[in-house]
Amino acid sequence: MPTAAALIAERLARAGCTHAFGMPGGEVLSLVAALEAAGITFVLARHENAAGFMAEGYWHRTGRPPVLVTTIGPGLANAVNVTLNALQDQVPLIVLSGSVDPAEALTYTHQVLDHGQVMRPVTKASFLATPGGVAVMVDKALAIARDDRPGPVHIDLPIALADAQEPARPDLARPAPAPAAPAPGEALDRARGWLVDAERPLMIAGIDVLHHGAAEAIAAVCRRLSIPLITTYKAKGVLPEDDPLALGGAGLSPKADRRLLPLIAEADLVLSVGYDPIEMRIGWRDPWGPEKRVVELTAAPNHHYMHQAAISFVGDVGAGLRALTDGIAPRPTWPGGEPAAVRTALRRDFAPAGDGADDWGPAGVFAALRQALPDDAVVTVDSGAHRILLSQQWTCARPRTLLQSTAFCTMNCALPLGIGAKLAAGDRPVVAVVGDGGLEMGLGELATARDRGIALVVVVLADASLALIDLKQRARKLPSAGVTLGATDFAAVAEAMGCHGTTATDAATLADAVAVGLAADRPTVIACPIDKRAYEGAF
Repeated sequence: MPTAAALIAERLARAGCTHAFGMPGGEVLSLVAALEAAGITFVLARHENAAGFMAEGYWHRTGRPPVLVTTIGPGLANAVNVTLNALQDQVPLIVLSGSVDPAEALTYTHQVLDHGQVMRPVTKASFLATPGGVAVMVDKALAIARDDRPGPVHIDLPIALADAQEPARPDLARPAPAPAAPAPGEALDRARGWLVDAERPLMIAGIDVLHHGAAEAIAAVCRRLSIPLITTYKAKGVLPEDDPLALGGAGLSPKADRRLLPLIAEADLVLSVGYDPIEMRIGWRDPWGPEKRVVELTAAPNHHYMHQAAISFVGDVGAGLRALTDGIAPRPTWPGGEPAAVRTALRRDFAPAGDGADDWGPAGVFAALRQALPDDAVVTVDSGAHRILLSQQWTCARPRTLLQSTAFCTMNCALPLGIGAKLAAGDRPVVAVVGDGGLEMGLGELATARDRGIALVVVVLADASLALIDLKQRARKLPSAGVTLGATDFAAVAEAMGCHGTTATDAATLADAVAVGLAADRPTVIACPIDKRAYEGAF
């Protein structure tokens, strides 16, 4: 019979897992050995929080189960942030931890805390492995993690049980539920009638579209029925953003809201497709009002109350969209051309300020970076002022090519997300865009990338400040406090850590540095010094 650790590893491997990320400790040695024996590569990170984001980045590129391994006590505590991020950002993260045996924990206190009590509020489920139940537990954990909406599940494995033999049960993995479309009936007929009558329809798409593989269905419906599309930041690229119907992403930018929210008010039908408003700022609370014709296709019932819909269908987004639109004849929409005008205005709003040296601010950095990268490049971005501007300015030709923490908005995610994505992407370019505060928070993960030979390009917006918080302080006319950073020489730090480091001060030097970084065999850090007030009025 296999050991419990071996059974967990075998079940994960059978589910498609190829990599696990984390920090080892005495309580998970048997588990790490079992993962490796099952063909699952264990990737050593410098911090459990970063390891979880590496797992997420790998999952975005492969769809394989993302696995985080932590040891007892402080190891698990370090993983709380990334686990809550997975819950809010809908990542089916499997968190494996080692623990002291329950009988021993009655009298032994060193590093001991109740792992389940810590993890239940930040996961969909937390399991304590028990003798004879390991196989069922793992299969249940995988199913719960993947079910709508996806999210993290925790498995706690006591030390003695890890090496104990477990019965080899048959595969209990449940087949994935069949996509569910709205049933024929009055509600569907009414929604279809609204769509037929609409002269100014508008679609808003969000993260459920990705989980349901509905990007192609979204693009096809928008093009066939001439429906302009707004997406959340996570859903950017479900309709390539060079399409005239694509109005780009929305979420955190007041400047974009001033263009998009009036357009929503003008629409005579809003299709809310896989849209979860957890990504949005408070200005998106009830953006259309109670009288608007709104049809919602969503993965889960509305418990957030950020908005309401006149008709709501819960189920598979792609199947729902087909049921809603099949057989409806194309017709011209928006006779006044308002969406095209908004699209033009948005591009103007977020363009670099000038030419040559005048545009060397964050918008100029992002414009030069976009020009230097192919359409299929994967970009990750950390939380901060730069993320808001980049998310509005960046154009995505495909979904899952701009990765970030959009619901929980945690710092220090872009570098490990990029490491995980690059580990899966092979020769495909991957670039992490970070602020100096975020990079300093997780600088050790450059060593993780170095040790694995991961040729990731890291672009640092170096303004020696926490720019977003500085903006908020000034907006409230508060004195500056706790937002100024020292001027770190990031190029020198990168070189000292065995990476390639350079500094770019204009678009040409940035393009050259990116080209060198994409051809390198090790991580490349490109520092882009900008003025600390460069984000004033930018988004």
